[in-house]
Amino acid sequence: MTIPQQIITIALCVVATMLTRFLPFLILSSNKPTPEYIEYLGKALPAAIFGMLVIYCLKDVNFTGGSYGLPELLAICATSVLHIWKKQMLLSIAGGTIIYMLLLQFVFA
Repeated sequence: MTIPQQIITIALCVVATMLTRFLPFLILSSNKPTPEYIEYLGKALPAAIFGMLVIYCLKDVNFTGGSYGLPELLAICATSVLHIWKKQMLLSIAGGTIIYMLLLQFVFA
């Protein structure tokens, strides 16, 4: 890419990012109640996104060969237990990831 093309690309990314950040505040006034469908999306989307992430993470796991998906299943269990126990998302995600990496490096190597 040439320098002008790079500048245009960066400028478009900045405008798109700012638009997605500011548009909800421009459309939804703080004086009016939040529309029902926005409330519904706020409740339904987080669970749907996490479900999609779990499916995406497990899509290439071979449950019929090798380690039979045990490292992945153990890491998911560890993540779930950590989240139920501490109720801190960052700790749950980091703990599950660390356990998964340790399992891959030392147990299922």
